[in-house]
Amino acid sequence: MPTHRRLRPRLALNAEDGLRAGRDEDAAGFIALISACWAEYPGCVFDLGGEVPELRALATYFAEKGGAIWVFEDGGRVAGMAGVSPSAQAGTWEICKMYVGRAMRGRGVAAALLARAEGHARRAGAERFELWSDTRFDRAHRFYEKHSFVRTGPIRALGDRSSTIEFHFAKPIDGIAALDAAGASSAVRHLADLLVACVDAGASVSFLPPLAADVARAFWVRMATEVAEGRRVLLAGWRDGVLAGTVTLDLGMPPNQPHRAEVQKLLVAPQARRGGLARALMARLEAVAGDAGRTLLTLDTRAEDAAERLYRTSGWTEAGRIPDFARNADGTLSATVLFWKRIGAGRGA
Repeated sequence: MPTHRRLRPRLALNAEDGLRAGRDEDAAGFIALISACWAEYPGCVFDLGGEVPELRALATYFAEKGGAIWVFEDGGRVAGMAGVSPSAQAGTWEICKMYVGRAMRGRGVAAALLARAEGHARRAGAERFELWSDTRFDRAHRFYEKHSFVRTGPIRALGDRSSTIEFHFAKPIDGIAALDAAGASSAVRHLADLLVACVDAGASVSFLPPLAADVARAFWVRMATEVAEGRRVLLAGWRDGVLAGTVTLDLGMPPNQPHRAEVQKLLVAPQARRGGLARALMARLEAVAGDAGRTLLTLDTRAEDAAERLYRTSGWTEAGRIPDFARNADGTLSATVLFWKRIGAGRGA
């Protein structure tokens, strides 16, 4: 009679309990962990002497760079590690040498290591984080994106025995950035979660609750595609290291309106509201629109929403309202208010 092996769920643990500072004496553990992780990917060659000799004295290596390294210890073994050090760019710190053994994945170890590394850098004055990751490390990419990193800039080739090509990821602690096609694509899951949270909290942004995650992701995939085509600008805003807000600018206007653009999908996570992020996103979007040669911006918003007050106090002019424009979650109908604003060369025209 056939038998079926039952998979036991991984037990939750307090990952903080296993964290400690890395030491040079951990060399054998570092080497074993990284070589095992690389072995999971075809073509990744572990060449200790030729390419990663610093593993023999890694704590010293990081100390000399002005950074630090931590390990997660499980039963006397190095089961996870992460380092951080100042980058060449002022205010930027690089997360590096981050690995978690297979048995410890999905149990909060990676998140605890990343939090420890980011916390150390923040106390040292970090304003922004960056990291490089092998293009083959899909699982790692999803983890970084979950923690508000987005792809940015070019890829790089290391010219090593593994023929490594790396993606660049980055995030500010507090700030706003325009995402290119790669950044918009890597932010899809996080932006989808943000959209779902805002719709669930009552935002009127063309969707009704409950909003399915796959529908939200499909929407942002379309937005990323339009960014790649040059038809849309997508801004992301971070607060305390978390991607907590976004707004987009539709540049795809008719031929007789090349001077106009439409503001869409201003979203701020419920827990990050009333901190000025929405206003900062709008100010940055106006600057980006001006750089794109647009002199007139338009938008609409549900009447009586907080967004209406934001636009009125930010120099937008009401053009009118349409009653019973959109349906609410409870089935009632709400009016929408139309706004416009001149910017840049069009201001005062």
